[in-house]
Amino acid sequence: MNTPHPFVLPPEDRALSPYTGWTRAHWEAVADGLLAAVRPYRSPGGALITLPGRTSWSGERSDGLEGYARTFLLAALRAAGTAASGRAVPAGLLEPYADGLRAGTAAPGTADPESWPAVVDRGQAMVESASVALALHLTKDQLWDRLDESTRERAADWLAGALRHEPVDNNWWLFPVAVGTFLEAADRHRDEARAAIERGLGRIEKWYVGDGWYTDGAGRYFDHYNGWAMHLYPLLCAAVAGAPADPVRRARLREFLTGYGRLFDRTGAPLHQGRSLTYRFAAAAPLWLGALVDATPYPPGTTRRLASGVLRHFLDRGAARDGLLSLGWYGPDPATVQAYSGSASPYWAAKGFVGLLLPEGHEVWTARESAGPAEDVDVDPALGLPGPGLLVHSGHGVGRLVNHGADHQPAAATTTSAGLDADDPLYARLAYSTLTGPTREGDPADNHIGLVLAGGTTGRGRIEPLGAGPGWAASAHLPTLAGQPVPDTRIVSISVARGPYEVRVHHVRAPEGAAVRESGWAPATSSRDELRSAADGLGARVATASVHSTLTGAHGWDRARVDSAPHGTAFGEVAELAVVEGTVAAGPLVTVLSLTWADAAPVAAPRVLATASGVHVTWADGSTSRIRRDGADRCSVTHEHV
Repeated sequence: MNTPHPFVLPPEDRALSPYTGWTRAHWEAVADGLLAAVRPYRSPGGALITLPGRTSWSGERSDGLEGYARTFLLAALRAAGTAASGRAVPAGLLEPYADGLRAGTAAPGTADPESWPAVVDRGQAMVESASVALALHLTKDQLWDRLDESTRERAADWLAGALRHEPVDNNWWLFPVAVGTFLEAADRHRDEARAAIERGLGRIEKWYVGDGWYTDGAGRYFDHYNGWAMHLYPLLCAAVAGAPADPVRRARLREFLTGYGRLFDRTGAPLHQGRSLTYRFAAAAPLWLGALVDATPYPPGTTRRLASGVLRHFLDRGAARDGLLSLGWYGPDPATVQAYSGSASPYWAAKGFVGLLLPEGHEVWTARESAGPAEDVDVDPALGLPGPGLLVHSGHGVGRLVNHGADHQPAAATTTSAGLDADDPLYARLAYSTLTGPTREGDPADNHIGLVLAGGTTGRGRIEPLGAGPGWAASAHLPTLAGQPVPDTRIVSISVARGPYEVRVHHVRAPEGAAVRESGWAPATSSRDELRSAADGLGARVATASVHSTLTGAHGWDRARVDSAPHGTAFGEVAELAVVEGTVAAGPLVTVLSLTWADAAPVAAPRVLATASGVHVTWADGSTSRIRRDGADRCSVTHEHV
């Protein structure tokens, strides 16, 4: 019989943790199990941990450093948290990493089989230097201060490369911040360290857009990096250094978490959107960070429920079936993996163990678990975020993100004459959820509206946010083919959300009679026989044993159908999606979508009336939403509640 993981865990405690059964002891046991599983893959001197599987584009030596650095961070969080709880650090936990530090810095950048790659401009070693520095800072008393001076000097010199070289122009600016914070504390390269800290924090400040959100570099790159990088490094580095948390950054984290906590479903699943999803339960890092720096809107029991839920969600579904974290979402999944990922990349999941820094007597560990925000029957109104152009729509145990702002396109100032990038399925869709993943290259796109032209269905290209507020968000885009906008076309889209439903209103500018297509969610499963789909008139439905999705053409559409996505998604080998088709004419195109658990109590679909003055939506409880487009780039939504 297959088991989801080989870790030996303590008994569940359903009195303290009625939702997950897990306690701090489970987190410690998982950390110990993950660390034990990588031991056979250490190099003789301990400087490299080279795991089986894929080699990244940086090469095997870099991947070995990655294995060392990311598991060292996990070991350091385990050690520091144990010490903070007044208990002895487990024997043998840190010693192999001390040995590896000696070996890796003995002759860095040389052909020595144990040497680490030098930190250079935009090189992977800069990424790993941050994990090494954080780990050394966390264990300064237990490891760094006990090293011989020669090793300390060599290690500090290797780390200092991060202070002198150019990072990639995104969250990488925070790696020198982590290195500089440690070197300052260790009284090494102090002037360079301080300059790197100020430079990095100043750079990311330019990318703050409001509502608790940063873009990950120039452009509109909104994803999990907002939580596990842009918020995490500045506040965690300050906390480890014993410095007071910056009040502005604390306020931003609290604001971010208000929406972010809604994006975990009743099984613990986080939102499936953005790159580097193989880091999996690193998604828990900002939740713990909020408790660590007193910047969370959630009670302690809710924080632990969300964090333990995401850890258990992945382990129960085979993310570490042999004890090693695979490259993928649940099991191995090449389509989830970026080109820069190697076999040790998933171990940035170590960030999810930041909660171990809270001592065992902290209320986040002693409070009884309480429900996560998305577990409420209804979380209304949906949270509109004008800064990033997103709409957080959750409830009934499901987390959803309606996307009117993230596109992962290069900034307008850097777009080349070759045009825009192809739509990235993990960024360009109209919506993302905790139950479904985007369809893959070669399959019909889910959650997408496009013109159907001779060259194919148009992409979304660059997204222009047009506003967001309680229960709504809007955007515009110029449909693209082969990276170029299609002349004389434009689509303005407005989403309103309530309960399990979203209503989309599209104003399409294109030659009259041009074909247009919109799609809904793409539930996936392991076998086509497990899919239950049907289309009738203007409505279509896709269902699995656990997930139900509907799409109805409420106004302006001609027909509905169900399309197959034979390459599946990260959630299953095969998927299907509901589709509506029509032609461009005067007036808006309106669709109604839902995504629910199969066992959810039914809720009546909203009624839609399109008039010359706008679209009037009446929800099941009698509340109404009035959607207006006032000119080319102005949208407004007003609500009346019963």
